[in-house]
Amino acid sequence: MVNNDDSTKQTHTEDPMFTDMNLEDPMLDGDIEDMETLEDLYEQSFRNIQEGEVIRGRIVQITDDYIMVDIGYKSEGQIPVREFKDESGNVQAAISDEVDVLLELHDDEEGTILLSKEKAAKIKVWDDISRIYNDDGIIEGKVISKVKGGLAVDIGVQAFLPGSQVDLRPVRNLESLIDHTYPFKILKYNKKRRNVVLSRRVLLEKEREQMKAETLASLEDSKVVEGVVKNITDYGVFVDLGGIDGLLHITDMSWGRVGHPSEMFQIGDKINVMVLSFDRENERVSLGLKQLVPDPWTNAEEKYPVNTQVRGRVVSLTDYGAFVEIEEGVEGLIHVSEMSWTKKIRHPSKILNVGDEVEAVVLSINPDNKRISLGMKQLEPNPWDVIAEKYPIGTTIAGKIKNITDFGVFIGIDEGIDGLVHISDISWTKRVKHPSEVFKKAQEVQAIVLNIDKENERFSLGIKQLEQDPWETIPDRYPLGSVISGPITNVTDFGLFVELEEGIEGLVHVSEISKEKIKSPVGQYKMGDTITAKVINISPKDRKIGLSVKKVDDQEERSNYEEYVNTAKAATSNLGELLKEELEALSNNSAPADKE
Repeated sequence: MVNNDDSTKQTHTEDPMFTDMNLEDPMLDGDIEDMETLEDLYEQSFRNIQEGEVIRGRIVQITDDYIMVDIGYKSEGQIPVREFKDESGNVQAAISDEVDVLLELHDDEEGTILLSKEKAAKIKVWDDISRIYNDDGIIEGKVISKVKGGLAVDIGVQAFLPGSQVDLRPVRNLESLIDHTYPFKILKYNKKRRNVVLSRRVLLEKEREQMKAETLASLEDSKVVEGVVKNITDYGVFVDLGGIDGLLHITDMSWGRVGHPSEMFQIGDKINVMVLSFDRENERVSLGLKQLVPDPWTNAEEKYPVNTQVRGRVVSLTDYGAFVEIEEGVEGLIHVSEMSWTKKIRHPSKILNVGDEVEAVVLSINPDNKRISLGMKQLEPNPWDVIAEKYPIGTTIAGKIKNITDFGVFIGIDEGIDGLVHISDISWTKRVKHPSEVFKKAQEVQAIVLNIDKENERFSLGIKQLEQDPWETIPDRYPLGSVISGPITNVTDFGLFVELEEGIEGLVHVSEISKEKIKSPVGQYKMGDTITAKVINISPKDRKIGLSVKKVDDQEERSNYEEYVNTAKAATSNLGELLKEELEALSNNSAPADKE
């Protein structure tokens, strides 16, 4: 940098334009005077530069601390090098680059000229702001931060973008716009207060109106258009088709199952959709995505005939079964009854989870109703097909009691197959109120196969059948006419029940209790009393024995009468013999006397 006028003049005389001139040559005296006049004018031109003025200069030197700029004055101006550094600290300047600067300080005595690139830029920015505002133009800016009520935008100076002017719709996450550059409209500005208010919404509305007019002119049913997902709801997504929104309902997104639209889309996604219907008057557009591909049920019957083995993913569980997607848009139902041959599955969640990959067999298919019935158990042999051969009726089996219910006990036979011993098949004679009176869970028992119902998957067993039915020998042990004695086990209006042996009872009907007519034995007899009765009727098939008390009485009376009659006859015979003997004795005694 040059520090005084003398040196400056010396510098000028050393300029190449003066080197070939002889200044002492008399012929040049007039020229010298002219040159001095020019020099005075040249220096005077430097003095016209005012502080605070924006001028254009050229970089002539770069040092560690300053950038030297030639602004056409007698000395170069200096700018702190920091004004040329970028965010990474690199100096963005080169020799001969032209730059607009602000003359901050002009000191002729010291020859110091201080310049500012940043302040010149700000002054220029305000000029641009004024011009753009007056011309109804557009200015670009970079969002730098979130502030109260909106965003701060760098347009050369910091401007304010209200939240309501950010977009056509409220933006929930304003931070997402930070570090992004957008075009803006200047709503108002005040240079003194350094206040600028921007709007992005105004430009978007104008752009949207233009796009809307173009879109409305081109929309028609069945047309495939491109759009951007604008909003996501529970029932669908709104797609911006260009100035007008269309609704893509959840039912028209896929031929398959869609739990929520967010599973398929995110805001901002670009998608191709088909116009299903267009109400031009009300500007309503219904869109479809699945309609871009054929309905998979169209040829499902050919692809999945009955008995075909398929593989799919569990997409839903219900109380009655599991829905399996075997391809997008084609789901089949595995009913709980088709999951296992032997296990009683109360709920599909016991063996399956949503998302599981499973194999199954097609049992039936109805494309019209879009239904496929699937089965898992059909992948394995049916154990009920061989169970009858393995355990024919009459076979004695052994197993552990797996469950006890009010109506019987279940005995484990093969894996997954249980046999039922009904409460009526536990004992021939014993009255069993509940099977738990006789058995315990896990108890090892034997039973006889009574019946196998393959269709209903029922296996019937009996325990009492291990022994002979005591009723079969009742006629031999208690023949008709025989007299028995036993305790009364029950007293009813219609008669008395008498125990002949454990589990075997006979009935003395009210009409067989006495010769006298009795309406009811209740009150005359009590349980536990021992009575004697005569067997008058036997029905092993119906397990009934008829008894009679009055016939026992009749038999006793008859016996007493016969005994009486027999006794009387004996007495008469003895008296006659005694009389005869007495007469014979008298005869013998009287005979000699006569002779004498």
